[in-house]
Amino acid sequence: MTTNTTTQAVASTHDTQAPIRPLDGVTVVSLEHAIAAPFCTRQLADMGARVIKIERPNVGDFARAYDERVKGMSSHFVWTNRSKESLTLDLKHPDADAILQQLLSQADVFVQNLAPGAAKRMGLSFDVLHEKFPKLIVCDISGYGEGGPYETKKAYDLLIQSESGFVSVTGTADEPAKAGCSIADIAAGMYAYSSILNALLLRARTGLGSQIDVSMLESMVEWMGFPLYYAYDDAPQPPRAGAAHATIFPYGPFPVGDGNTVMLGLQNEREWQVFCERVLLNASLAQNPLFMSNSKRVENRDVLRQHIVDALSDLSIEQVVARLESAQIANARVNQMKDVWAHPQLHARQRWVDVPSPVGMLSTLKPPATNQSFEARIEAIPALGEHTDMILTQVGCSAEQIAKLRQAGAI
Repeated sequence: MTTNTTTQAVASTHDTQAPIRPLDGVTVVSLEHAIAAPFCTRQLADMGARVIKIERPNVGDFARAYDERVKGMSSHFVWTNRSKESLTLDLKHPDADAILQQLLSQADVFVQNLAPGAAKRMGLSFDVLHEKFPKLIVCDISGYGEGGPYETKKAYDLLIQSESGFVSVTGTADEPAKAGCSIADIAAGMYAYSSILNALLLRARTGLGSQIDVSMLESMVEWMGFPLYYAYDDAPQPPRAGAAHATIFPYGPFPVGDGNTVMLGLQNEREWQVFCERVLLNASLAQNPLFMSNSKRVENRDVLRQHIVDALSDLSIEQVVARLESAQIANARVNQMKDVWAHPQLHARQRWVDVPSPVGMLSTLKPPATNQSFEARIEAIPALGEHTDMILTQVGCSAEQIAKLRQAGAI
């Protein structure tokens, strides 16, 4: 991996005694908005990369304005933009291209999820950039990927959830539903992240950067492997079953006596017998011909569901969970967001840390994968344009030039 002067200038401010992170010394320049690309580059920043986020002057990443739920900041933006530097730059201004080119000349990775075709029109295609900067890794994230009849079609998370078939197998029998979070964006962002890591390893062997083409549609279709193969050769696809499993029962949510909901997960016949004996306190139910195999239980799920609901109707969630744990039956509480913030497992493992932001200190979750050799980089969420002057100074702009750029609306 290359180390450049910009990276060195920033690295010198860090504690030299701190353990080395995997992506220390890697610089990422990103033309990003919404979720997919910002989620990708946040993972890179967590691992030590310097991420320079280029935003429109006075407006910024439009995800900044999605809501004001976090002390006036957007929930989406807070989630996906810690540890980054914000540079405001109007890419349509005649003076902007020279600055961008200078940044790219010192970068290891360029990430973009602009509108379809926008990067190419701006002279930022891989072919053009590779000729100028042969070591630069270019990652393009789009809805449908390069080429094909859908190449220029607009794509948002909900639309990709629909195109990929996800919505058709999610929800109740009466009504389809989308996921409650941006899973198509998350899928594309994570494939972009892992692909960039692969490209960095490849460059270490070849000395050359490569192009990464990430499609939100293909990312989601990969996740749809089970329902796709379940419907192989024009077979019927899995039925929508709400929060329950479409093809295993009992596997899903059940109400308990105190108004809470418990999620059950039974996987085999041994567990079914133990569940009847030690949780429902009705061993004979396991021998009922209607329920003696998983296929029978699925076929007669409405009748069996009523048996289970009746058995749990006089119990609290604590009592139900205690019985399930004693019987070693997989279970979970159906938590609300407030319950997740207070989750005892997350607190016991010290997974929440505070980071600075333009609105004060905010809690953020550590990366899910912990490596004992280093601590992830978790730093401030940037204000719009917070690092503009610093970055421009590092690429050779004088204070007078920066003032002129600002006066001209270029930054």
